[in-house]
Amino acid sequence: MRTRDIVYVALFAAITAGLALFPPLPLSLTGVPITAQSLGPMLAGSILGWKRGALSQLLFLALVAAGLPLLAGGTGGLGRFASASGGYIIGWAIIAGLIGWLFERLWHHLNLAVAILIIAFGGIVVLYAIGSAWVAVVVHLGYFQAVATNGPFLIGDACKVVIAALIAMGVKRAYPVIEPRPRTRQDKASTAE
Repeated sequence: MRTRDIVYVALFAAITAGLALFPPLPLSLTGVPITAQSLGPMLAGSILGWKRGALSQLLFLALVAAGLPLLAGGTGGLGRFASASGGYIIGWAIIAGLIGWLFERLWHHLNLAVAILIIAFGGIVVLYAIGSAWVAVVVHLGYFQAVATNGPFLIGDACKVVIAALIAMGVKRAYPVIEPRPRTRQDKASTAE
């Protein structure tokens, strides 16, 4: 890994940590608060690509596990992973990788609408699936009951998706960090149509 890649990984771990400065909005049903931090992995994947995006969130999770108070509300430590929000927190590394992988694969076809769809798929659909499974176990709810508890998060997460897509497309135009894969014959043929 090049020095530049290490800097990007550390920078996006720091961005995710910095998003903890927005105070969490606690919800009483499951104990999972509404925070701004899920914007971090959305940005990491869409700007850095799958490998560096996932590594940035793994670094962030390692720092949280080590006890640094980097989560919203100034918390950290291994106990946070066992809480109801643990599945969402762990899911950040997964969605950063997934969003980055999709951005890399669709790089030559990316526009704002495609970016929104990719980030919404990873940052809402996949993250809710992972987090809900964890909530169901910790809070002793059925899986679909746990999925239903995500309702209060939807508006904020939809806003985060749009913000991440706008920023990612701006970075793609001005200073692309993702190295586009060479176009295949199939890509060239579909573009010519």
